[in-house]
Amino acid sequence: MLAGLIFAIEEANDRPGTLVATLPFGGMTLLEYQIRLLVGAGAEQVLVAVGKMTPALLAAVNRAGRREVNVEIVRSAEEAAEKIADDSRVLVMADGLVTTDPVVDRMGHEGPEALLVTDDAGSPAAIERLDMRDSWAGVARISVAQLRQIAQMPEDYDFQSALLRVAAQSGAAHVPLTASWLRGGHAVEHSASGLAARNTGVLAALTERRVDWADRWVFTRIARKALPELVSRNVPAWGLIGGGGLLGLLSLSAIGFGWEGSGLVLSLLAAAVLATSGAMAALRGEERRAQGIEWALLALFGGVALGCGWIERVRLDTTTPLVLAIVALAAQFLVERAPSRHRRWWASPSAHLLLLTPFAFTGFVQFGLRAVAIYAFVTLAAAIEGTREKA
Repeated sequence: MLAGLIFAIEEANDRPGTLVATLPFGGMTLLEYQIRLLVGAGAEQVLVAVGKMTPALLAAVNRAGRREVNVEIVRSAEEAAEKIADDSRVLVMADGLVTTDPVVDRMGHEGPEALLVTDDAGSPAAIERLDMRDSWAGVARISVAQLRQIAQMPEDYDFQSALLRVAAQSGAAHVPLTASWLRGGHAVEHSASGLAARNTGVLAALTERRVDWADRWVFTRIARKALPELVSRNVPAWGLIGGGGLLGLLSLSAIGFGWEGSGLVLSLLAAAVLATSGAMAALRGEERRAQGIEWALLALFGGVALGCGWIERVRLDTTTPLVLAIVALAAQFLVERAPSRHRRWWASPSAHLLLLTPFAFTGFVQFGLRAVAIYAFVTLAAAIEGTREKA
């Protein structure tokens, strides 16, 4: 079992009396964000080590406890060791740590004790020096036995520092902090201003989840600019989803009236809103919602393609455009379910919408449907071949 241990003891440098863990970050508190990362890595239990209780900390713990994970407050290593099962792996997060899913997922893997380290003592991720070369970078994987070792120390010990020393002396493996993790926003901050600066970087990293060319070059850029503003204004997730759904319905209505060009433009706007809402869902750890939004984008493309195919069928008195739309949708559905790793050039619902738009404006929708059908079919062939190579 994986358990999490988060330190929430230090006060913010620029806000005396306010714990760093309760500072706002990503539309929630830093503590809630850290718990979200642990839950995403598979933690079934999270302990929060505190020095003092504040109303803001208690409120954050109560909110985080609604994520189908057991969140408890502890004040010592002895208390923490008593609450965690003997065979558990304990993933530790330093006070004020800002990081991302790839870092936590990597450190949460099964294996012996490990410390995330950086060889740059001046790095914003460096907390405490371990030896002549490496400094601790804020994440550790330890055992319950090591927690019990710390519990035997005098009462005036520093919990976090003692834990680090015990792990280092036991020969814990050093996992280097990569440049990509550092660019993604990994750092330790003890000020509200520092967290605010990190907030934008982490939000930008979250928008990189979608790898295809259309999302990376178009929709991700839109989400990257919009997400920080939306989060800072506490825009609810349902507001974005509702807006994307409304734009999608308007798009289908326009296509139904024979205005394919206008309908495609509205569909692109709907895709941009839905992509942004997907990034927001990922930030808040709502993986089911994020996955649901991906399927909503496929449904949007399907509706647009079938609508255009039907209009062209009536206009040209041939079923070919409708058949092409069905083929494109069926092939893309199979691509979305393919277990092989998606490539940058592969088709996606948003890529199909971009490809179809210029054909709709020039009055050659039937050729656009042919293009997306071929694109989806070629991508499906690549996905099947990738699955065979993996097998």
